[in-house]
Amino acid sequence: MLDTHRLRIFRSVVASGSVQAAAANLGYTPSAVSQHVTALQRETGLVLFERAGRGLRATGAGLLLAEQADAILDRLGEAEAVVADLRAGRTGALSLSYFASVGAAWLPRVVRLLTSEFPGVRLDLALRDWLPDDPADRSDVQIAVERPDFAAWPGFTAHHLLDEPYVVVLPEGHPMTGREEIELAELASEQWVDNDFARGWCRRNLIEACTAAGFRPPFHVEAHDYPTALAFVAAGIGVTVLPELGAIHLPAGTHAVPVVQPTPVRSILAVVRDAVASTPPVLATCAELREIAAECLMRSRSSPLWAGASVHRASGSYIS
Repeated sequence: MLDTHRLRIFRSVVASGSVQAAAANLGYTPSAVSQHVTALQRETGLVLFERAGRGLRATGAGLLLAEQADAILDRLGEAEAVVADLRAGRTGALSLSYFASVGAAWLPRVVRLLTSEFPGVRLDLALRDWLPDDPADRSDVQIAVERPDFAAWPGFTAHHLLDEPYVVVLPEGHPMTGREEIELAELASEQWVDNDFARGWCRRNLIEACTAAGFRPPFHVEAHDYPTALAFVAAGIGVTVLPELGAIHLPAGTHAVPVVQPTPVRSILAVVRDAVASTPPVLATCAELREIAAECLMRSRSSPLWAGASVHRASGSYIS
């Protein structure tokens, strides 16, 4: 195995024509340069220099090795540049997965930041409403919905972003549209429109809240996404209960009202791969997500939607 450090010193001796000149160029002592050249000749089993007056001249083997050393050191320099770019986040790839409602509301800002500050980084985005069990399917950063006490897999860390309450969306003319809040049990006799295809934590969370209120949600129509469910509500087909983030853009003819007693709450997390957590793109992604989540919390606190609702807040989170 050739020592690249010795190759650099050897190449300097070939270029300068003497140990003394190479030592002066490299900032080493002549003795140190001579020792490295001797060690390289011993390692290769080749005579690399011959005396030429008061200096040295590379032998035929030495000249051939010098040519190869140039190619090796060039490639090493390229590799070092790639490493520097990766450390600075100027190149490479970042995989990022997200669930549907956060994709429309949050991802444009995150992606704009990354493409602006790290144009050489390839972004692999995936819409995913669950946290995959297969390690091969896990993204570097996944924006996910889980229980507040969710423990990430080994090699990953979960960062809490936001606790988000649920609202009920009612059609125009519904007798409860003018209410400041609606107790969950009051919706037991309504026609419910489901809005969750994944049957993940968001749906389980809602069902658990309804069970605590003494009923099971009577889904009369099953839609697979929030926009479709909201369109059904606008058409007067029924009501739907969903996280506040999903009710940001309500269609005409619908009204959102906070649900209480209890208020279902979902936690939004960023699950980050530890191996890339300190890279500039991931640091920037997490910082932007925290900023967006903080803005969402401030907007929600000042929103007329929750102005009269009896939802207690503590440490910046909604508590049911």
